[in-house]
Amino acid sequence: MKNCIAPKTYLAGMLALTVLASSSMVFAGSDKHHDSHNPPPPAVSKIVDLGAASTFGVFGGGAGMTNQGIYTVVKGDIGTTGASTMVTGFHDSKAVYTETTMNKGNVTGTVYTATAPRGSVPGVKAAAVALAAQKAFDKLSPAALPGGIDVSTLGGGAGELGGRYLAPGVYKSAPGSFAITGGDLTLDGRGDANATFVFQMASTLTVGGPGAAFPQSVHLINGAQAKNVFWQVGSAATINAAGGGTMVGTIIAFSGASFSTAGNTTLTALQGRALALHASVTMVNTTITVPAP
Repeated sequence: MKNCIAPKTYLAGMLALTVLASSSMVFAGSDKHHDSHNPPPPAVSKIVDLGAASTFGVFGGGAGMTNQGIYTVVKGDIGTTGASTMVTGFHDSKAVYTETTMNKGNVTGTVYTATAPRGSVPGVKAAAVALAAQKAFDKLSPAALPGGIDVSTLGGGAGELGGRYLAPGVYKSAPGSFAITGGDLTLDGRGDANATFVFQMASTLTVGGPGAAFPQSVHLINGAQAKNVFWQVGSAATINAAGGGTMVGTIIAFSGASFSTAGNTTLTALQGRALALHASVTMVNTTITVPAP
């Protein structure tokens, strides 16, 4: 009888351990795959195809872009649907656009406008980028990607991203604006190379502060990649007004975008793109690196 009971007891114990292990596995993955407060992000290919805009580090709608300082480098293309006179303080390998001794920005790709580069069909490339940027902006909107996570439900201030560690997902702001102030933002890819982060805001994006003298940065950990981070900005983006800091992701702003302010020599960095639909992009000693596809 004892010999019969022992195997049954052993089997019962093993069954309990199996159930416990299975439960633990589900719980460990639940915040990534099933938690209603942290839904899985849509696949990158289904969120947005940047198309003609994918190689552009800067696009200034019809209003162009301006550089101040001698340390600005855009590792990619830049463009505007406006005339070449709307581009100031830049040069590429083919032409110089209103540079001075104190305002020289190097574009490693090509400057595209309604009249440049020479030898191209005027305005075709710029028009294609404008259309692609608008389509991307629409596909990142709450109408196309509903159910974003209100960051205020995760604790901390409403619309405040500083000091947070965020998992992949779509995030929205209750007050309509996002800010990264008082601390850096960390995006955790959780080992997924396709982990996607989308930030939707009806109005402004402000990085840096409190006050103008405190630059802030965005950090990527555990496989998160700059190419999979998107900022859908309802009005304008202001990135580290005092210079310094590293911003990450593709910023698509309905209005314009500005990086640092005149007179700052500390480099401000963006690993991503600054695409403005209806206003200019201004840079002061800024490096922009377009993410690899």
